[in-house]
Amino acid sequence: MDKLLELLADGEFHGGDELGAQLSVSRAAVWKQIQKLEQLGLEVLSVKGKGYRLAAPLELLSEESIRAQMLPRAAQLLRGLQLHSEVPSTNDLASSLASKSPGSGWVILAEQQTAGRGRRGRHWISPFGCNLYLSCIWEFFQGAAALEGLSLATGVAVVKAFEALGIQGARLKWPNDILIGNAKVSGILLEMTGDPSGRCQVVVGVGINHKLPLAAAVGIDQPWTRIEDVHPGLSRNRLAAEVISQLLIMLEEFQLNGFSAFKDQWESLDQYRGATVVIKTGADDIVGVADGVDATGGLRLLTDRGIQVMKGGEMSLRPKL
Repeated sequence: MDKLLELLADGEFHGGDELGAQLSVSRAAVWKQIQKLEQLGLEVLSVKGKGYRLAAPLELLSEESIRAQMLPRAAQLLRGLQLHSEVPSTNDLASSLASKSPGSGWVILAEQQTAGRGRRGRHWISPFGCNLYLSCIWEFFQGAAALEGLSLATGVAVVKAFEALGIQGARLKWPNDILIGNAKVSGILLEMTGDPSGRCQVVVGVGINHKLPLAAAVGIDQPWTRIEDVHPGLSRNRLAAEVISQLLIMLEEFQLNGFSAFKDQWESLDQYRGATVVIKTGADDIVGVADGVDATGGLRLLTDRGIQVMKGGEMSLRPKL
C-alpha cells in the first residue's frame, strides 16, 4: 500500500494496468489496495479509461528530505528519526521506546494517528498525510522538578520554527496551545516515564494542523486554523525539519538552564496577557486578569483575592466573553 501511495501522490491519473505492473500485482489486487487507501480517509477518483488518482496531490513524509533541511546543530542532536504510516499515537510509541532508556534525541513521526490525543484526554483529529504528528524523547536526570515550564518552552520553540518559515502572527496560550489569529493551529502534550525524582525520559508531543481537511475538522469544538490558510504551499517536510530542529535545540538549552532561558520569550508571545480570562479547573471557574507566568511556568492570575498562581495540570484558559 505504501508503494501505491507513492505512485499516486502526484495527483495524476495512473491506469490500473500501469499500477499493477509497477507493483507486480494484478488489477484486482490494485483495486483492493485502492480500497485500503479509502479506508484511511483518502479520496481516490476512478475514471474509466484513465485509471485512478488522488483527489489532491499528497506530500508524504521523507526521512531524507527532513534530515537534509534540518539545522546543523539539531542534526547533531538527532539520535534517530522514525517515520510510520499509521500508529495509534506517536506519544505512545515514543513512551514505549523511552521506557527502554534510549537517551535523548529520538523523534517519531506518523502520517496518521488512530488514537491521537491532546491534553485532558481530548481526541486529536489525525487524518492521513495532511498534518504533522511528532513526538520527541529527551532524557533528564533531576526528576519531575526539572521539567517545570517545559511545555511553555516547547511552545516558544514551535513559534520560532514558524517564524523561520515565514509564518507570521503566531501567539501562545497558556499552557499548551499555539494560536494564529485567535484560532488554534498547534497543541502540545508532554508525558514522562522513568523515575519522578531522578532519571526520567520526557516525550514531547506536538500536533500541527498543516492541511487539515474541512470535512475532518467537523468534530473540533474550538476555533482552529491551519498552516495552509496562512502560508499556502509550505512543504510538510520543510515544516517537520524546522520544528524538529527548534525542538531539539530548545531541549538542549532547557536541560542546561531550565525555563528561565525561555520565560521572557514566552511572555512576549502571550496572547492573553492583560486580558480577563477564565481558568477552568474541572471543579470551579476562576476569573482574573492574566499577568504573565512565574519562574516555574505557572500562570499569574490577578483576582479579587490577590495574585493566584495556576499550575498546568488539567486546567485550561478561556477568554472571558
